[in-house]
Amino acid sequence: MNFELLFADQPERKVRYTLTGAKGGFARTLLAQTRLMPRLVPAALCDLDVPGLRAMCEELGFSAQQLRECHSAAEVAALPGDAIALVQDAGLLRDVPHDILVEATGNPKVGYRVACEAIEAGRHVAMVSKEVDTVAGIAMSRLAKAKGVVYTTADGDQPANLIGLVSWARTLGLEIVAAGKSSEYDLVFDPRSGQLQQLDETRSIPELAHLLALGDDIPATLAARRAALQGWKTSATADYCEMAVVASNTGFVADVEAMHYPVARVAELADIYALREDGGILQRPGVIDVFNVLRLPDEASFGGGVFVIVRTGDGPTWQLLAQKGHVVSRNGRYACMYLPYHFMGVETPISLLNAVLHGRASGSDQPAQHAILAGRAIEDIPAGTVLRMGGHHHDVTGVKPVLLARAEAPAEVAPLYLAAHATTARDIRAGELITLDDIRGDDPALRAAWRAGLQD
Repeated sequence: MNFELLFADQPERKVRYTLTGAKGGFARTLLAQTRLMPRLVPAALCDLDVPGLRAMCEELGFSAQQLRECHSAAEVAALPGDAIALVQDAGLLRDVPHDILVEATGNPKVGYRVACEAIEAGRHVAMVSKEVDTVAGIAMSRLAKAKGVVYTTADGDQPANLIGLVSWARTLGLEIVAAGKSSEYDLVFDPRSGQLQQLDETRSIPELAHLLALGDDIPATLAARRAALQGWKTSATADYCEMAVVASNTGFVADVEAMHYPVARVAELADIYALREDGGILQRPGVIDVFNVLRLPDEASFGGGVFVIVRTGDGPTWQLLAQKGHVVSRNGRYACMYLPYHFMGVETPISLLNAVLHGRASGSDQPAQHAILAGRAIEDIPAGTVLRMGGHHHDVTGVKPVLLARAEAPAEVAPLYLAAHATTARDIRAGELITLDDIRGDDPALRAAWRAGLQD
């Protein structure tokens, strides 16, 4: 998309944004990209580590004189027009003139409050915090619509990219059987040495050399690959969180609550994500899932990208496309269409500009609670336990994420990130779902937003 075309009807316009969680990895990629786009302006940056935020911004090339630390509304009001406010208190963002908030704290309570304040003030919101969206995204989308502003996912993040790919395929009239993404980090196998590497972890698993071909019994091969990994963790809470956002915007749900997470090579996806009667793993069409990329050292990565599996129509058309290297199943009935990348904040400016200049969201303008990101206890949890959230993937202590189709979920199941940092009100046994009655001390406003989002 030509950048200037976004401004074609507003040639003198600059778009000003505020950003929370501004020292995080996503925020850095957005700020770095902003340096290349003079008509996209960071008006205020919020983070608990303001000195670290300042250092990062200076490293990115922002002028030290332009970066102004503020501790009060009066200091914000006194800023010159070209200044960038650095604040620790997210409440000060309301005093900064801007068009759109980019919410990237990852904190459900804080992110919800800050986003609602922005919407109430007539500002657009780009929601990067999937943790917030999985609890309150439906309610905030409806509030934004009532206020005449845009609530949107952010291009560059996997949910928005996958929602866009689904929308593209639907526009073309394609029947989507499955949609999903790759897990965060590839499994890279060297058949010569028998070594399997993921980031800085390496294991000797020579038996994988005999499992590189999918074979005739797809479920059996996938089970053998999984067994060969010997318990290596290949799922992440963040994956479930992202797929819950996709579910809200597409209507697709998980095939099984833990998702399938096959260990797969990219060329196999159309065969794996076929219905069981066609030799694949799916019980039903219209599902979302995540796979673990298995590749050789000299093969390109999937790049944390996204895919859709569609039914093929005209046989000769898809035979021609298969000859051109596209991924078509061996029986010719399914095809995989994919985008092998997600560039985080590098792509996000497109969402910001489309929201502000053209009133368009990257996701659905009418999301609904089709699925619930819930939590199932993985150990006995005594009453009075604080369900702490932490780590890179925002795991909740003692709880594993599950993705439930709303139609199949218990009525009072609690969303995972409402339970985060709450206290258990009773003893919870291993294997039980966390319900709303099981927790206390959660944020009342967030709970109210969850209940509001369930109202059809």
